[in-house]
Amino acid sequence: MPSSTDIGGAVLLQAIVRRVAAPLARLVYQPVIEGSGNVPPQGPVILAANHLSVLDSFVIPLVAPRPVAFLAKAEYFRRPGFAGWLTRTCLTGIDAVPVPRGGHRAARESLEVALGILAAGQAFGIHPEGSRSRDGRLYRGRTGVAWLALASGAPVVPVALLGTDRIQPVGARLPRLGRITVRFGTPMRFAPPPGSAGQARRAVTDEIMAAIRELSGQELAEGYNELSAAAL
Repeated sequence: MPSSTDIGGAVLLQAIVRRVAAPLARLVYQPVIEGSGNVPPQGPVILAANHLSVLDSFVIPLVAPRPVAFLAKAEYFRRPGFAGWLTRTCLTGIDAVPVPRGGHRAARESLEVALGILAAGQAFGIHPEGSRSRDGRLYRGRTGVAWLALASGAPVVPVALLGTDRIQPVGARLPRLGRITVRFGTPMRFAPPPGSAGQARRAVTDEIMAAIRELSGQELAEGYNELSAAAL
């Protein structure tokens, strides 16, 4: 259980990120932000985005009109030294939640954590593809996003990120200068469709991925991104 000091420190970091880091990042990168009014100002909401770069989970909380929580591997919060401190600070500042990764049980526990975030009336961000795309194509979505939408009743806002793969391509240690575009689509609401639970989750996921593709214009890949078999 986090102490009151830990919680207070996290809240302070989040305030610093939104009031200092976010305006600074906008000044440097001048992102194009479209459709931010589609994000409900309050209540639970799922932001489902494509995934091109490690920057994606940082960019969305910085440009969204309200705080957005993402899940992050617990190992990131335990790294030693200055680099570990910097990673923890950045992740805490964007309201990232540490979770174990690897295997079916860890994936299920991660979804339960996400469901708790939505139950608290917060915004939760997820990349249905799992791992980032290394060739720029949009891969088939994994059904965790549909499980969350159907279990919580929260609307899903599709999100397209463009240009983050040029800002920090695979293998680059530091981000480069460049232009980023973030498009927030129209909220989508889902009632359980007919058929089995598995079929329902697949249908909802495919509909969400189609909305993301319409926003991003990416070429479709035929299958899953197998680099992240244990991803949400």
